[in-house]
Amino acid sequence: MNRAPQPAGPEPHAAPAAPPDAPPGLAFVAAGEVELCVRDAGAGPAVVLLHGTTASLGVWDPVVELLGGAVRTVAVDQRGHGRSGKPAAGYGAAAYTADVLALVRALGIGPVVVAGHSLGARNAVVLAAAHPDVVAGVVAVDYTPYVEPAVLDALETRVRGGDRTFASGTDVETYLHERYPLLPADAVRRRRRYGYAPAGRDGALRPLADPAAMVRTVDGLRRDFAAETRAVAVPVTLLRGEHSAIVSPRAFAATRALRPDFRAVELPGLDHYVPEEDPRTVADEIVRMLDRTTGRPRPRPATERNPDPCP
Repeated sequence: MNRAPQPAGPEPHAAPAAPPDAPPGLAFVAAGEVELCVRDAGAGPAVVLLHGTTASLGVWDPVVELLGGAVRTVAVDQRGHGRSGKPAAGYGAAAYTADVLALVRALGIGPVVVAGHSLGARNAVVLAAAHPDVVAGVVAVDYTPYVEPAVLDALETRVRGGDRTFASGTDVETYLHERYPLLPADAVRRRRRYGYAPAGRDGALRPLADPAAMVRTVDGLRRDFAAETRAVAVPVTLLRGEHSAIVSPRAFAATRALRPDFRAVELPGLDHYVPEEDPRTVADEIVRMLDRTTGRPRPRPATERNPDPCP
C-alpha cells in the first residue's frame, strides 16, 4: 500500500501497515484531522468519488474501469468507513465535507467534478454549495435533501444490525446477498473484499465501517439540506433508481421542484445502489458533466468492462 501522489499540498502522514488482505492500489492521504484511504488512478480532469453509508471506495470500481485512464479518478473511503480514519465524533455534513476539501487541496487537483452516491451525494452537494471554486460540477446519485424520517429510522435499524462477525467470506457474501438482493454477484464480492477484514485472534470478519460512526452518520442526515441545495451554483445531475427505498418519488419530485435547472434522470428498474447496478449510466453521466465543465468532449466510456477482478 503506497502513499498517494502529492503534486501539491502537505506531506501525507506515514501510512499504516497494509493488512495482508487489502486490495492493491490503495493509498493514504492526510486530510485535515483524518487520514483518508483513496485509490487515485488515471490522468486528465479529476473526479472525486464518494460512496454511501456503510460502503467503501470499492463500489466505484466498475465506474472507474469504464471511465478508463483519460479521467483521473480519486475514489475515497470517507471518514468512519473502509480503511480511513475513524474519529470518535464528527459525522455531520460539515466534517465529511471538510475532509473532501482537505483531500482536494492536498492532492492539488481542484476544481473537480464530484460524483457521490447517497451520503456521498449529500456531501458533494454541500461541498459544492460552500466551495464553487473547488467543485466544478456534481453527479448526485440517489440524492434528495428531503429524506423522510421513516426512511432514516429504517436505515438506522439496518446499520445497527450490520455490527456482527462472520466466520468466513462466504458467510459475509450470503449476508450481503440477503441484505442487497438486487446487487449483482460481482458487486457483493466487491463489498465483501473492501468492506470486511479479520478482527481479533480468531480471524472472524467484521465490517470496516465503524458501527458507532454509522449511527452518528444517520443522525447527521436527520435534517433537510434544502438551503444548501438551493445555494449550489455549479451544474448538478441527479440520478434516481426507480425502486429506490431511500429517495421516494415524492422526495425526488420535491428536489426537482426546488432546482428545476438540475439535470434529473430516473432510471427504470434500478434500486438505490445505482453505481453498482448500472455503472455504465453513471460513467456516462460523469463524462457528460466533464464535457460541460471542461468545455472539451471526453472519450465515451468503454463498451465493455473487464470481468470482475475480485476473487
